[in-house]
Amino acid sequence: MFDTLSDRLSATFKSLRGKGRLSEQDIDAAAREIRIALLEADVALPVVRSFIANVKERARGAEVSKALNPAQQVLKIVNEELVSILGGETRRLRFAKTAPTVIMLAGLQGAGKTTLAGKLGHWLKGQGHTPLLVACDLQRPNAVNQLGIVAERAGVGFYGPQPGNGVGDPVQVAKDSVEYARTKQYDIVIVDTAGRLGIDEELMQQAADIRDAVSPDEVLFVVDAMIGQDAVNTAEAFRDGVGFDGVVLSKLDGDARGGAALSIAHVTGKQIMFASNGEKVDDFDAFHPDRMAGRILDMGDMLTLIEQAERTFSQAEAEKMAAKLAKGPKEFTLDDFLAQMEQVRKMGSISKLLGMLPGMGQIKEQINNIDERDVDRTAAIIKSMTPAERQDPTIINGSRRARIAKGSGTEVSAVKNLVERFFEARKMMSRMAQGGGMPGMPGIPGMGGGPGRQKKQVKQAKGKRKSGNPMKRKAEEAAAAARREQAALGGQPDAAGSPFGLPAGAPGEDFELPDEFKKFMK
Repeated sequence: MFDTLSDRLSATFKSLRGKGRLSEQDIDAAAREIRIALLEADVALPVVRSFIANVKERARGAEVSKALNPAQQVLKIVNEELVSILGGETRRLRFAKTAPTVIMLAGLQGAGKTTLAGKLGHWLKGQGHTPLLVACDLQRPNAVNQLGIVAERAGVGFYGPQPGNGVGDPVQVAKDSVEYARTKQYDIVIVDTAGRLGIDEELMQQAADIRDAVSPDEVLFVVDAMIGQDAVNTAEAFRDGVGFDGVVLSKLDGDARGGAALSIAHVTGKQIMFASNGEKVDDFDAFHPDRMAGRILDMGDMLTLIEQAERTFSQAEAEKMAAKLAKGPKEFTLDDFLAQMEQVRKMGSISKLLGMLPGMGQIKEQINNIDERDVDRTAAIIKSMTPAERQDPTIINGSRRARIAKGSGTEVSAVKNLVERFFEARKMMSRMAQGGGMPGMPGIPGMGGGPGRQKKQVKQAKGKRKSGNPMKRKAEEAAAAARREQAALGGQPDAAGSPFGLPAGAPGEDFELPDEFKKFMK
């Protein structure tokens, strides 16, 4: 969503690099480019004005003028101001002292409230809660059935006593759901309300009545991040008409310019709490302003990547795999490779994972062109092998490759390439596990294998290469013999040469300072 904005900002900062000091003209030019980038991203004009004013004021201050690298300091200022307009610190849910906690969703029709209710329920279930989805959208056709299907996919409870399709009292359903949750031991109630194509009095009144009936602990306004400036206008209308405590951005994975996300928190004064960035039920997470700012500025989002890995990978399995690799490369088999690959696949799209790494904006096109089906093809090839072939791929000959290719629906060359890449990856992973690091890099201290390798390298480096010139080699051998003879005399200054351990006649023994330096020695 923020690709265009990221590209423009990256180009602006690139133009500042290499300058030892920023002039007024440099700051004005950079501010102008940032302003254009924000306006093109459909950020609200009041937000742009406030943002640019703060950046220019700070860029002209001492923190930039006295910085060793002014360009990096300006980048730091822009990052901090982005975090500020995105809401500052991460906003957490407030839970009721006595269960159940009631969360009410509000927003226009088509914003994605029903789907988001399931995602929020699934996310809260992962936090150890037992959510209940309540169908209070009784106007939209099949809205009740849709929420029931979403709840089933999310693995959470569902309450929808009224058929909907224009029949039923949503206020009464909401009121009864709280008592139902207490009876059935649900600790969170998520109320999905009706929407309209636009703001009207009936919509506002119904939302206000449901709010008064259940006294929600959190009212979350769901906004479609793809509708641009109208999202800000709608948010202001809901804030004044019904009131809400936080914002949830849906469809953040779309191709819109993203101005709503950068504007809504600043304009309404309410923080963005959650973001939905995909179609799957687990494509949902808490919104972190600092991490989003890092993504926009192509600084990556390593914390989110680490959190996803921690949720996906088992600590025991990771330790078991590390121990295997430490024993030697042959301990790591294609079965292990397949298991690791499937674990990574559980984390989500490969393109999204790579996009969280710093600097990946420079190869954005290559990342977007990654074929996710390659992982499935690789898995099919490995699963078409016999257990013996997975344990020892060296036994795979031409006829075996043909059989594996036929069984997996791929070409023989694909099987060959996979085996070759596996051997290379196994060597590299084994070296890293033993402390050898990446090829061409020193071992990592504390990871084992490092000191031994260093000693071996030093031992190999001790021997001095002999010259290929016979005359030069003869002179070197004579000099070495002279040094051995002097050392045999016991190291006396008058016999062995200088008191600094240099043999007599060695280079530097009769060194004379140049005349222009002698005056400093008086």
